[in-house]
Amino acid sequence: MAQIEVVARREIAARPEEVYAALADFREVHPRLLPEEFTDYEVREGGHGEGTVVFLKLHATKKRVRSCLLEISEPEERTLVETDRNSTLVTTWTTAPAAAEGRAEETDVTVRTVWEGSGGIGGFFEGIFAPRVLKGVYERLLANLAAEVEKESRPS
Repeated sequence: MAQIEVVARREIAARPEEVYAALADFREVHPRLLPEEFTDYEVREGGHGEGTVVFLKLHATKKRVRSCLLEISEPEERTLVETDRNSTLVTTWTTAPAAAEGRAEETDVTVRTVWEGSGGIGGFFEGIFAPRVLKGVYERLLANLAAEVEKESRPS
């Protein structure tokens, strides 16, 4: 079994603390960000940041559905980690000020997911196709996040 990794990034026109607050709000905001591949979303404990537990189903394809029970931790500033109690899946969200000078109102957001892939021929195909599919899902989620926080950041 090999480790599989998926990474997606996006620059968002909002302050890092606003972006992080949106990601950490698992009761109100986070569910609105999820594309159609995520279903049955339910906050089971907490609801904001560290200590939150969320159940959801991830539909990688019409036939491949993963039930996830995600425990949320905040190991460092502006970093959220979702650890699946049912598998080796770990997703890390990081938000940081945009690197370019004079862009304090912009945030670089990275989502990185790793898990131990299956063995055999199934694992071979999982290693090829799963990252492509999941990266597309994350790109849509990041677009939803941008739309959510950028509308909040605009002056009225």
